[in-house]
Amino acid sequence: MRKSLFQITLLSSLVMLSACNGAKTQSLEEFFKDSKIENVDKIIIQDGTTGGSESITEQEQINEFLTLLKDIEFTQQDNQEELKGWRYGITVFDGEKGFTFTLSEIGDTFYKSNPDIYPIVDNYYKQLKNGKK
Repeated sequence: MRKSLFQITLLSSLVMLSACNGAKTQSLEEFFKDSKIENVDKIIIQDGTTGGSESITEQEQINEFLTLLKDIEFTQQDNQEELKGWRYGITVFDGEKGFTFTLSEIGDTFYKSNPDIYPIVDNYYKQLKNGKK
């Protein structure tokens, strides 16, 4: 009887512990607080290594870029120590309201992305920069 009670208590504790430690996964759209992703009318992508930036204002390009990002899942990193620098910063505008994030930080929280957001943004940015978009 004692052994069964111990096993049940241990199992319950493990289930609760795993539920508490489960990293929450969110899509980019879930991070928008006061805006709707379908109302985006401008996007600025800034290169963190050069300081250069490219703006997207044509609705077709905006929709294309957001479609590339919509299925990416962001999972909070276990290690929240501040990182130095960033590869790309993105600001998405809904009228005058802007929502800014980097590829690894949204708000004050660090995330990993699945699939990796870097090659998607890097490729799109380079196409914009070279006039291919």
